[in-house]
Amino acid sequence: MTQAFKPVSIAVGDLVAHPANVRAKSPETYASENIAHLKASIAVLGLLQPLLVQKIDGKFGVLAGGRRHAALQELVTDKSAKGFTKATKIDCRLVPDDCDVTTALSLAENFTQAPMNAIDEFEAFARMMEVDGQTPETIAKTFGTTIAAVKGRLRYGLIHPAIRDAARAKAITLDTMKAFADHPSQDVQKEVFEALTKEDSYLQAYTVRQALKSRGVQVSDDIGAFVREEYEARGGAIAADLLEEHSVLEDAELVETILLEKLTVAAEEARAQIGFAWAEAVIRYDYATMADYGRVYPGPIEPGTKGQKRLETITTELEKLEREMEDESLDDSAYDALYEKVDALEAEARELQEAYSAEDLARSGVIASWSNGEVTLHVGLVRPEDQEEASGKASPSSSNEVSPDSDEIVYPASLQEDLKTERAMALGAAMAMHPKATLDLTLFKLVSDVVGAGMSVTHAIKVDARIEYRTHAKMDEIDGTSLEQVAEAYDVLNLSWNDEAISPAERFARFRELKPTEKAKLVAFATASTTQSCFARDRQRDSLMHDFEIEVMPDIRAHWTPNAALFNRFKKAWLLKILGEDLGLTQEAVTLASSSKKEIVAFCDKLFAEPFATLTDAQRTAVAAWCPPMMQTAGIAFDEAEPIAETPEPDGEVAQAA
Repeated sequence: MTQAFKPVSIAVGDLVAHPANVRAKSPETYASENIAHLKASIAVLGLLQPLLVQKIDGKFGVLAGGRRHAALQELVTDKSAKGFTKATKIDCRLVPDDCDVTTALSLAENFTQAPMNAIDEFEAFARMMEVDGQTPETIAKTFGTTIAAVKGRLRYGLIHPAIRDAARAKAITLDTMKAFADHPSQDVQKEVFEALTKEDSYLQAYTVRQALKSRGVQVSDDIGAFVREEYEARGGAIAADLLEEHSVLEDAELVETILLEKLTVAAEEARAQIGFAWAEAVIRYDYATMADYGRVYPGPIEPGTKGQKRLETITTELEKLEREMEDESLDDSAYDALYEKVDALEAEARELQEAYSAEDLARSGVIASWSNGEVTLHVGLVRPEDQEEASGKASPSSSNEVSPDSDEIVYPASLQEDLKTERAMALGAAMAMHPKATLDLTLFKLVSDVVGAGMSVTHAIKVDARIEYRTHAKMDEIDGTSLEQVAEAYDVLNLSWNDEAISPAERFARFRELKPTEKAKLVAFATASTTQSCFARDRQRDSLMHDFEIEVMPDIRAHWTPNAALFNRFKKAWLLKILGEDLGLTQEAVTLASSSKKEIVAFCDKLFAEPFATLTDAQRTAVAAWCPPMMQTAGIAFDEAEPIAETPEPDGEVAQAA
């Protein structure tokens, strides 16, 4: 049917919804948050496309243009919007009363609209600024969005034309094109693009970003923020970006010069304060090179009368703070504030009880480097040649070993319970991911408990259709891997049978029609949800679950990763022991010995979140496998471990340094 529709002007107040509109039963389409951009556009530019309407009971039903109609209605009720009332006339096209394809018309307008190409959108925003003279602020107002969102699109629209053309031709991906926006200069973008395409026809966003880093430092980078003030004072060139945080300090050599100068000042201040013989600065601390260096530590000294009184005061204050930190109602900011106070008091106590010997000070020094976004001081280092001169004369505190044998790490009762919860969550995730094995376990448990000799085959799982309630002191801080895995398992469950609107008998009938694999997944998920808090099984006491866990969860690290929430509950000396002995990071442990516990926790958190590229294969393997021994499936059973009890800090050299 080919038909022209008569143009008409109709008051907003005479427009109503049309029952044949294909979006009539999707009220979320017309929600305020979903039409905000459209409302802003109409307020500034007016209605750019007429509505398609048909007479209904003396009114005009909107057959196509329901979102525009909703936006107009909001403008009428919005007192801040001027020029829109119920009497405001709107351009429309009138569909005859006898039209027999009204639904087709409504669907055609929605169905045939192709989404706008992303690059076209970026370039359109750029043209509005460059050709039409609009600002990010006026563009944001026109489209009802934020200024930051507009600037983000503008940055991509202002990428060098040759790069945009390559993305449009699909020679590079859209993400790769966007990576060039890391540098605001089109000249730099073109140079890097041409250099990279000569070397490799296939570009990746990562390769582009790495190449652009050699052409300057963004002001939002930790180094950029650290040197910017001095950089600008010396007249360093800055390539300005629409988003300030993406502006680039273009003189990389000047950036490095200033950074080294600042590191040198920090190293010299530490040298003078402690009394070391020398101070150096490097941008990156090379652990391989520094492996040949020795290390000295402050030894114990007897504080004077004044110092002893201060120590007693510190001890009292620490006991008070530790009691306050046990309050589970503390929010994160309050807990962190107490943590910082404890850290400062412990550092002061160390200074009162420790000091370097004159001999060690005469041959050792400090190196300042840039690490994890801040200045890091490596103190008490001894150059290789100075170690040879002092051979056989080193004091006990100058040993290069991390720590001699010390008391084993212990786990307080509260931490035990929380680790049990985390292990149960990991095991539940593993069971949900192995539906066939878990289905067999569930059926075996159910049948054996009934037809067996009255002795339960295992108490590890319940088959009473009740979700196990799990408690944890810091549930919102634990690693979420197992929770994500369980959620993914839930998302693929076939729950079409589980309609509470029908009777249980009918639900059961639908359940019986499911495929065996679908039933297995459902039973596995339910069984996983009943898994009780646990540590590794004792083969003698529960051989069934011992072997089953090894099958479905041979490595707990596939479902759980140690993080700051765990490391915060370890003593500093224990963390150093784990780094040096369990993970083989001897040099790192030595370096961190003079750091605060908070810094060591942050180091460990990053290490386990994404093992560093500088690790050896052996170290990487150790990091990937580490967990408290009673949590690993094939590790020692908790009942076989040493009794859990609070013990004093280990008295090894690292512990003394801590």
